Amino acid sequence: MAEVVPLRHAVAELVRDGHSVALEGFTHLIPYAAAHEIIRQRRRDLTLIRMTPDLLYDQMIGMGCARALVFSWGGNPGVGSLHRFRDAVENRWPHELALEEHSHAGMVNRYVAGASGLPFAVLRGYRGTDLPSVTPTIKPITCPFTGEELTAVPALNPDVAVVHAQRADRRGNVQLWGITGAQKEAVLAASHALATVEEIVDELPPQAGSILLPSWALDYVAPVPGGAHPSYALGYSERDNNFYVAWDSISRDRHTFLAWMEDNVLSTEAPEPALNNGAQP
Repeated sequence: MAEVVPLRHAVAELVRDGHSVALEGFTHLIPYAAAHEIIRQRRRDLTLIRMTPDLLYDQMIGMGCARALVFSWGGNPGVGSLHRFRDAVENRWPHELALEEHSHAGMVNRYVAGASGLPFAVLRGYRGTDLPSVTPTIKPITCPFTGEELTAVPALNPDVAVVHAQRADRRGNVQLWGITGAQKEAVLAASHALATVEEIVDELPPQAGSILLPSWALDYVAPVPGGAHPSYALGYSERDNNFYVAWDSISRDRHTFLAWMEDNVLSTEAPEPALNNGAQP
């Protein structure tokens, strides 16, 4: 059952050098605070997995955390390129970055296969694209019943999945709602999982359209109010659009980027709310 702990402890226990780590969230509930703690703990040689690597992975790549990226789209939403991502691919700075590119549908189906205990997923996607020629984990497969040629992709089973959510109860059950991506699937597919949350409550009230991650599916829950900033948590915070625009200039230059990370991530500390019987007071 999930244990409610400070973020620093959860990351130290779960994330090791060389691990495959999926930090999921789709526009909303992106686990920035957890990623910053991984950066502060100077984890290296990670395989980063995410449907939509945006500023979160731009920062982790630029700080040397990643050796590989498994993804389906990368960019600064509504703004442009990820300059640290581009620098790693084009100039091998801070070092070489291996890429494994899929479609959104392919990534989701890979998570579903992993969560279902299956070795691969089958879909009709990728037709008419160049991805099968550059991504060795995309293979044709013939349906044994109809003879139709389909596409197979291997299951995704990250060593660790990290998500952010609105709230959890004292027993470690987590509730999230709003725009959701593949958070549930990533957690169920992973060997270990961490959820950061806006607050701990005594009971989880009914919420229309909510997803419940049961305590048994998680290793740790860490209370981190504001842990999705500059993305947002529906009902708790708004998206910081100005920051996404500002990131374009911050990240273009290596020295400017490193100075910003030093001032805003490395020299700060993970929030550690006082815990009372596994919850915030």
